[in-house]
Amino acid sequence: MQFHTMTFGCQMNVHDAAWLDRALVARGHARHPVLLGPGEELSPQVLAGADCVILHTCSVREKPEQKVYSLLGRLAAYFRANPRAFCAVGGCVAQQVGPELWRRFPFVRLVFGGDSLPEAPEALERLLAHPRLRISLLDFSESWRPREDHLEAAPPSPQAFVTIMVGCDNWCSYCIVPSVRGPQRSRPFADILDECRRLVDAGAREITLLGQNVNAYGLDLGPGASSFAELLRAVARLPGLVRLRFTTSHPKDLDEAVIAAFGEESTLAPMLHLPVQSGSDRVLEAMGRRYTVAHYHKLIDALRAARPDMAFSTDFIVGFPGETEADFQETLDLIRQVRYASAFSFCYTDRPGTKASAMLEKIDPAQSLDRLARLQALQQEISESRLETFVGHTVEVLLEGPARRQDTAGLVLTGRDAWNRVVNVHDPEGLIRARQDRSFSGMMVPVRIDAALKHSLAGKAAGATW
Repeated sequence: MQFHTMTFGCQMNVHDAAWLDRALVARGHARHPVLLGPGEELSPQVLAGADCVILHTCSVREKPEQKVYSLLGRLAAYFRANPRAFCAVGGCVAQQVGPELWRRFPFVRLVFGGDSLPEAPEALERLLAHPRLRISLLDFSESWRPREDHLEAAPPSPQAFVTIMVGCDNWCSYCIVPSVRGPQRSRPFADILDECRRLVDAGAREITLLGQNVNAYGLDLGPGASSFAELLRAVARLPGLVRLRFTTSHPKDLDEAVIAAFGEESTLAPMLHLPVQSGSDRVLEAMGRRYTVAHYHKLIDALRAARPDMAFSTDFIVGFPGETEADFQETLDLIRQVRYASAFSFCYTDRPGTKASAMLEKIDPAQSLDRLARLQALQQEISESRLETFVGHTVEVLLEGPARRQDTAGLVLTGRDAWNRVVNVHDPEGLIRARQDRSFSGMMVPVRIDAALKHSLAGKAAGATW
C-alpha cells in the first residue's frame, strides 16, 4: 500500500501522524511520494498512485475543521476515478463527527480518534483487503493505551517528541478537547523514560514532552504515582540529552516543584509555553480557567526568579462571549507587562457542546477581528524588540540542516536556540564545514548574532563546534 498523510492542528497531531507513518512503514507499506511546488495544493493529479490518504484533523477551532471538509471535497474526484483507493480521517474531527463523514464523503472508509491510533495500522490493512468494509474506531480507553515503538522506521533527527499523557479533565467553557480527546490518562513513568533513553541513543539531542495538560501528569494514576516534576528531572538527566522542553502547560497546575526544576536542571530549556487566554479576571472566570491574573503573574515572577533568562509564549482568545473593551485592554496590559516572546492568538468561535457556545453575549465578528489585529500588532512589536536585544550576543544553536536560502559567502544552515527561535547560521570561515566526521544535523554551534529579522535571528558560526 502507498499512503499519503496530511496533518492539521497541534504538535500532538503531528506526533500521532509520525507514529502512524512509522508503524505502516514497519509493516511493509510505503509513503506515497507527493512533491508540492510553492503554493501548490494537494490535488487529484498530485495524488496519482496513492492507495490511501490519511488525514489527522483538528477541531479546536472552526477554521481547521472547515479546512478538512474543503480538502475532502477537492479530493472527491480522485477517489471517484480510483474506486479502490480510500481515505482515512483521524483525530479530533473524526472523534467529533464520527460516521457522519461516511454520508458526506463515501470514500472515507476509516474514522479513528486519537485514543484509537494504535488500532489504525491493522484497520487500514483490513480495508485494503476488503474494499466494501468501513471501520469506526472512536471508543475511549479507561487508561493509557500503549503503542508499539517503531523508531527504526524513522530517519534520525536531533529533535524528538514523546507523548506522556492524553486527554484533559479541565472542561474550560470554550474547549472541545475533553470531548474529542477524552479524560486524562497518564502514560507509565518507566515507558516514557525508556522511550526517551532510546531516542537519545538514536541521536536525539532535544526532546519535547507532549500532553494536553502536562502539569497534571500522574494525577490520574492514584497515590504514590510519580509527579510531572519527578518525570522532568529523570528525563533531564539522561546522558547525551542537551535540551528538554514540554507543552502544553495549564497555569492552575504549574507547581513549585516544576518551577524549581527550571533553576536546577540546566537541560530544561528556558522557554515555556504558558497559555493565559485572557488578561481579564472576569473573562477567565467565564472561561472556567480557575486562576486569576494575579496568580498568573506570581507564576511568571517565580519562574524568572528561578531562571533569570526565562522567556514565555502563550495563547489568547479574543472576542470571548461578554468580553468588553475594558476586558480586552486588560489583556493588552498583560502583554505589555509579561513581554511574551511570541503568542498564538485567535478569535473566539463556538465549538459544539461547549458551555460557551450557549452563552448569549456573542461579540460581533468585526469587533473581534479588530481586537485581534490590535493584539497581534502589539505582540509583533514586542517580539521584534526582544529579538533585537540578542544582536551582538552569542547563543548555542542546535542545527537542523541547510537553510532553504543559500548565499555566495559560504554555507548557510538553520537551527534553533534554547529559546526555540529559528537562527540562520552563516559559515563563511568554514568552521562547520570543516567537521567532516559528522552530519550537520544535531551539531551544537555557538553563533554570534548579527541581525534580527521579523521572526528569526541570523549570525555567524563562532569558534569551535561540538
